[in-house]
Amino acid sequence: MTSNAPYDLLLRGGHVICPASKINGVMDVAIKDGRIAAVQSDILPASAKEVIDVRGKLVLPGMIDTHAHVYRYVSGRFGLEADMVGVHSGVTTVIDQGGPSCMTIPGFQHFVADKAKTRVYAFMSSYLVGGLEGHLYPNLYSPECINIDATVRATNANRNIVRGIKGHAEIGGFARWGIKVLQMSAEIGRQTDLPLYVHFGQLWGLPKSGANGEDADTILERVIPELRPGDILAHPFTRHPGGFVNREGQVHEVIRAALDRGLKVDVGHGSHFSYRLARKALDAGIVPDTLGADMHGYNTYVPPPPGMPLEHDDDEAHPFIGQAKFSLTQAMSSMLALGLSIEQIVPMVTTNAAAMIRVSDEIGSLKPGIVADVSVLSDQRGRFILRDNEKNQVVAERLLQPAFCLREGVRYDANAAILPQAEAA
Repeated sequence: MTSNAPYDLLLRGGHVICPASKINGVMDVAIKDGRIAAVQSDILPASAKEVIDVRGKLVLPGMIDTHAHVYRYVSGRFGLEADMVGVHSGVTTVIDQGGPSCMTIPGFQHFVADKAKTRVYAFMSSYLVGGLEGHLYPNLYSPECINIDATVRATNANRNIVRGIKGHAEIGGFARWGIKVLQMSAEIGRQTDLPLYVHFGQLWGLPKSGANGEDADTILERVIPELRPGDILAHPFTRHPGGFVNREGQVHEVIRAALDRGLKVDVGHGSHFSYRLARKALDAGIVPDTLGADMHGYNTYVPPPPGMPLEHDDDEAHPFIGQAKFSLTQAMSSMLALGLSIEQIVPMVTTNAAAMIRVSDEIGSLKPGIVADVSVLSDQRGRFILRDNEKNQVVAERLLQPAFCLREGVRYDANAAILPQAEAA
């Protein structure tokens, strides 16, 4: 290695999987000036100023978490620190789902996106207040609290980070306002020509007056006709009413037709995830396009910011069972445990995710010339226990854990406090 070596860094001997380049095998990855310079076999170590031995590890395009909550200090307990769920968890790009609104997007840009080492995008909330704690203050999410024109203007003025719109379709909202809120969110998506990401499954709970004649099992069939190709159905494996699986345990018939006409599916793992219901959906042929971790301050234990109470006194304030530690790679391990292959899963966090936000020419691959965002994962074999939020557990024979990532060629170790440790069966 010499100071005049042609490459700055060489990742040597890892198992490279890059769906965009159709690479799946042991390769070396060379980086120069923060960009991918070469991906090939047997690059001479002497050709790089620094060599990192990654034999036995997976080397992927920088992973993209399609469902994050990182508007810290603003979105209540939902907002986590961006780099904790990003580069320090092996993830180079995070997409905040509905944290900023037309009123708060400048703050999101200045205080979160501009300051993070992680690449940060957002799906703009259709609500004026953005992603506050809607389960505590549902009246903030009524049709009167949406301004279509203002949200369209703010979205168009912030296209550098706003890549879609976030909407909700759960029984609590339908019991209060019917489908009106969702229709207004869909109109924002149409006017901005951006994808609408729709939350399904109970979140806010029913009002004291009850369901007001609404049936959670009819929500999907009413919402899907309002959506366009490229819009995203979230939480397909939710344990809550109003998801892909009805009360009889059957996958809604409208889902297949929706996928056939171009709608997409994001796992949105988080507190919603159920191995039991995931098995039903997968058996029905519903394979997600993208995989968001959906970590936030209610389902991943993180000490709250100064001035925020450690906990509330009533159970309603804690609608999620939660788990102490989680990561995007843990969500990938869940998919492996359900029988999906690594070749099916990697596109969910790379090429498919980049396509979802229309930045495939910028991130999501290891093609020479593209920015050097790279995720390096340990791939452990054995017998490991994984749990869901119904307290079910599965025994996985394969466990993925982040080792480090490169963000524009700069290394960040995966040392976030929220990363789970392997639990042997």
